[in-house]
Amino acid sequence: MQPIPSSAYIHIPFCRRRCYYCDFPVSVVGDKARGDSSGTIVQYVEMLCREIDITPALGKPLETVFFGGGTPSLLSVKQLSYILELLAHQFGIVAGAEISMEMDPGTFDLTHLKGYRDAGVNRISLGVQAFQDELLKYAGRSHTVADIFAAVELIRQIDVPDFSLDLISGLPHQTLEHWQNSLETAIAISPEHISVYDLIVEPVTAFARQYKPGSQPLPTDDTTVKMYKLAQQVLTNDGYQHYEISNYAQPGHQCRHNRVYWENRPYYGFGMGAASYFGGQRFTRKRTRREYYEWVTSGGAIDCAQISANDILLETLMLGLRLASGLNLSALDRQFGEKSLEQIWNCLQPYYRQGWVQIVGIDGKAIDICDDKKLPLFGRLRLTDPEGFLFSNTILAALFEQLE
Repeated sequence: MQPIPSSAYIHIPFCRRRCYYCDFPVSVVGDKARGDSSGTIVQYVEMLCREIDITPALGKPLETVFFGGGTPSLLSVKQLSYILELLAHQFGIVAGAEISMEMDPGTFDLTHLKGYRDAGVNRISLGVQAFQDELLKYAGRSHTVADIFAAVELIRQIDVPDFSLDLISGLPHQTLEHWQNSLETAIAISPEHISVYDLIVEPVTAFARQYKPGSQPLPTDDTTVKMYKLAQQVLTNDGYQHYEISNYAQPGHQCRHNRVYWENRPYYGFGMGAASYFGGQRFTRKRTRREYYEWVTSGGAIDCAQISANDILLETLMLGLRLASGLNLSALDRQFGEKSLEQIWNCLQPYYRQGWVQIVGIDGKAIDICDDKKLPLFGRLRLTDPEGFLFSNTILAALFEQLE
């Protein structure tokens, strides 16, 4: 029996401007547009709700809801409330569900925050990215450092249970001193959660037109490695748990919604460019508003191919090895069989000897395995922190080559 989704991602694609590193499906609406004054946003919310309304419930209420974007904090309180009410009516939302909302500094006031909280939002993810005005400008952000501190002060006034900050390392002209300052400033703010992303210069972005990876003014690979290790050291020393390659949390404040992705569990997706995953199938919606509207208007029919067992194995490894807790070996054996575990171990032995891969027991202590032995069918397979995480792409590429 296939597991039933209990999480939903809601894509709100609107931004005041497109950041220079962004390749997400977004629509730029300018500095003054908001959900209650923009006909474009009003029309999108109507289509989004129509999609939710025609999606059949599979029988399990939602335990997490995540409003991502784009900039969901451009929605009016009324729009956000209506979307949540529709989700509750269509699927149900359990008491104590985690309801997250991405926000950008300068896009909300105290009235908005109180309205979002009263509608059910209990986790805020603030897109800070840097604490230097010149770096924010280089990245094409629409806010200033002053806007960040004003936003933090507003968030503290509503006493939201979970508050997260996003930072980016490897930005153009960013130095180790900049990065140290951003980390220390984030710690001084004391959010429950901090996400630290390494800049990737994606194709078809402003950065891709301006810069070549590895060339100035982008930091060198050696510097970005130092930035990663510095974040790990500074944040863990302050009590944050490094629970995923890019994420740190105070005890009890990990993002429950994102763990659904990393544990390869099923979820609903709604909105332009959003992906759904359930019944062994993945479906991604159109990335433009016109095509998305046409799809919803035509009835939102989903026609996608079944994901093969081997692809599910590859995705399970790719996602699960991002977590500090890694993968349960007995669960891998039950789902994919001993032969798959043998292939995995054959591939990982060199990285095990280099200290990038570990097998840990229930007590969290490393288990020594001789090269000629099989993987034990107990304990967990994980990457070491920080070295294994730093070389995760190398390890995963080897696994994909071995298993494909």
